[in-house]
Amino acid sequence: MAKQKKIINREISWLHFNGRVLQEAMDPQNPLIERLRFLGIFSNNRDEFFRVRVASLKRLMEMEKPRYRDIDFSPQRILKQILDLVEQQEKKYNETFLKIKTELQDNGVYFVNETEINEAQGRFVRQFFTEYLRPFLFPIMLKSLKSSDFLRDKFIYLAVVLHDSTGKLEDDYALIMVPTHRFSRFLLLPDEQGKQFVMMLDDVIRFGLNDVFKPFDFDTFSAYTIKFTRDAELDIDNDFSKSFYELMSESLEQRKRGLPVRFVYDKDIPGTLLKKLLKKLDISSSDSLRGGGRYHNFRDFIGFPSLGKSGLIYPEMKPVAHPLLKNATNILKIIRQQDIMLHYPYQSFQYLVDLLREASIDPKVRAIKMTFYRAAQNSNVINALINAARNGKKVTVFLEIQARFDEKANIYWAGRLKEEGVKIIKNLPGYKVHAKLMLIRRKEEGQNIYYAHISTGNFNESTAKVYADSGLFTANQEIAKEVNMLFHLLESPYTPPKFKHFLVAPYYMRKDIIRLLNTEIKNAKAGREAWAIIKLNSLVDKKLVRKLSQASNAGVKIQIICRGICVMVPGIPGFSENIEIVGVVDKFLEHARIMVFANGGNPSYYISSADWMIRNFDHRFEVACPIYDPKIREELMFMLRVQLRDNVKARLINSDPINQYRPPAPGEEPMRSQFYLYDYFKGKVE
Repeated sequence: MAKQKKIINREISWLHFNGRVLQEAMDPQNPLIERLRFLGIFSNNRDEFFRVRVASLKRLMEMEKPRYRDIDFSPQRILKQILDLVEQQEKKYNETFLKIKTELQDNGVYFVNETEINEAQGRFVRQFFTEYLRPFLFPIMLKSLKSSDFLRDKFIYLAVVLHDSTGKLEDDYALIMVPTHRFSRFLLLPDEQGKQFVMMLDDVIRFGLNDVFKPFDFDTFSAYTIKFTRDAELDIDNDFSKSFYELMSESLEQRKRGLPVRFVYDKDIPGTLLKKLLKKLDISSSDSLRGGGRYHNFRDFIGFPSLGKSGLIYPEMKPVAHPLLKNATNILKIIRQQDIMLHYPYQSFQYLVDLLREASIDPKVRAIKMTFYRAAQNSNVINALINAARNGKKVTVFLEIQARFDEKANIYWAGRLKEEGVKIIKNLPGYKVHAKLMLIRRKEEGQNIYYAHISTGNFNESTAKVYADSGLFTANQEIAKEVNMLFHLLESPYTPPKFKHFLVAPYYMRKDIIRLLNTEIKNAKAGREAWAIIKLNSLVDKKLVRKLSQASNAGVKIQIICRGICVMVPGIPGFSENIEIVGVVDKFLEHARIMVFANGGNPSYYISSADWMIRNFDHRFEVACPIYDPKIREELMFMLRVQLRDNVKARLINSDPINQYRPPAPGEEPMRSQFYLYDYFKGKVE
């Protein structure tokens, strides 16, 4: 990277982020099975990147040049850089997988294919295939294929060659979907002499191909993996005669038939079969074709089994209790007395479910309001709201139908809630609601008292086990009433009220952050204390990048913790010399957004759901909530300082070389922030 490059393209920055995920798979400090799972995360991330970002670039390329003149990059040039970088990462990826397989063998774990199993293992595989797998295999003969619409994204297929060794029959060809929605990708074979054996589901199918094609007179079969990635962006027709739910449902069906953006195949596939596939599937040479190895869809490795070997996985880190809630029987009473902040996954998400259950049967609770962006598949949070509605509480929910890849689940939950008498706030075409808000209204001594929960992450018990987020519980009536104002705003978005405490998008958030940075600039120029610590997932918004640069030039010391996309290059004289940017990628996914500004010696603290991106500021309803409680402020600052001191899993963002680990200072002890923070919260309870 050139030394004076100040801004890098967001797509390239995203690939650098995914490179940090790949580093976790390469890191010998991580247990072997966890490294395999990081390969799965890397693969899943990259698939989504092609489905969304690469697909968008291809759409731009199809437009006439004058229509994208205002874009500050060439789609063709960026796409070439993407494919070059993906190829480099793929090479590292394959090397890493082979290395992990070798190290697993040293630990008594072996991957075997259909040609490597012994007689006893063959009987086990044959029984599994016949009794369980065979009923879910439905071959499609290639010559009968009329359209590629049936090919499902996120799945792999076996392209099968049917051969007659006598030469009487011409070769025939078929496609079989590998049913990973029904079965694990990994079949565990019986242990032998202390050794464990794992067989890929694709190889189990290869083992049984002669059974699948019994009706034919072929006697030799070979199968090659293919994978089809489609454009996942939804085209929503502007048909006002239909409800938004109908439009979204139709768009989801369109996604299944999205244009191909990537076609990956086993490089050993016969040329004749590959040509037939490309013709039948209508894949042109301009699409992203890539020959790879025998196996694809490594996203399945996210769910690789633990094999009962504790040394090959992370030590268990169960969520711990909050000291003030440890033996709580009345959570509302405790929140009424003082603000409480929970930090997931270090502390238990169950408190939120317990609070909702408590509210659902409390005779003084009159109403509950909540926003959802991504709900869990079997959501106890939503079930608690349904129970509240059944108990006569007035329950209002905003459920974001446009949450990418969760649209189908959210449409289901919206319908279910409506059936139970829950009021559903209508979606807002053109905008998403990304703010994470919950409000309880309780009648106390004749007055309405509000209890609020404002979080940086989704109200989702599944992701709360993995995503590192923070959530504030408060009965501060000024804060809680602004949560209520936000719900009124969602129901009538065209008359925005003035918020005294919240920073709210899409109205004022960017301007308010600029105002906060301007205060730091003013103080720096006056020789007063001036600094900011900002934690984000993504830093993309060019206006704020320019303002950060202006603050740096004025002498404001800025420290940024950015996990994902970051277009700003730190440490450049005259542009960002007073800015330090690090990113932490580790066991948990860093997801909290936190901002702290020196404010002339009286620091301002905020937690938020918003990244610094155009979409968050201009096209989403977001909230940044101030933190006033001194103890919670102290805890947030402690957590930020710990992450800034991380010298095990922190990388220097946009460094040269890219993704360089933050080196320890002379005499500095190793600091792995996530493990340190877990021990910290565990110690507070004990």
